[in-house]
Amino acid sequence: MRIALASSSGEEVDLHFGRASQFLVYEYTEGKPRLLEIRTVEISETGKHQWMKALDAIRDCDVVIAVQAGLRGKVGIEDAGIKFVADEGPVEEVLERWIRHNEFMKSV
Repeated sequence: MRIALASSSGEEVDLHFGRASQFLVYEYTEGKPRLLEIRTVEISETGKHQWMKALDAIRDCDVVIAVQAGLRGKVGIEDAGIKFVADEGPVEEVLERWIRHNEFMKSV
């Protein structure tokens, strides 16, 4: 399973999906996340509807975690078959919360 996290620094999940200029992409297997790559997105500071650029960068991911996403972005993410999760904080803590939630949901 691939997880994309919207992060400006590589240390914090701190970006809105449509304004994310960088995604950390993790592979999650056997209970452990492993950083695969850092993907950059050319985001214009004045442009609108840039969520499509962000979506193109993470189309091969199963989950994207960002501080938030606009309505159109969320619909686009869902239409692409990707799960959107709103969260923020240190990357390690965000990943741990998602892993615990994911494992819990599997057991229910």
